Amino acid sequence: MSSVALYRDLDLRRSPRPVQASAPARAHRGILRRILAAIERSDQRRIEQEAERFIAKHGGRLTDDLERQLTEHFKSRSFLPF
Repeated sequence: MSSVALYRDLDLRRSPRPVQASAPARAHRGILRRILAAIERSDQRRIEQEAERFIAKHGGRLTDDLERQLTEHFKSRSFLPF
């Protein structure tokens, strides 16, 4: 941090900076966004549970080889979008 920045921030000759009002409360999201967010969370939980089962079934340790197998498993089951 440079001393120039300190002097600029502590300059007593200027009037104090105006206090900004608190940020307005976040508006409620629409029903469609909430539904889509719930679906996305559900899909994410399902994918994570499937990955946990796959890892447990194959020894319980995540290795490079198991990670490759897991990726192929998800690709073949249409879990991942690629």
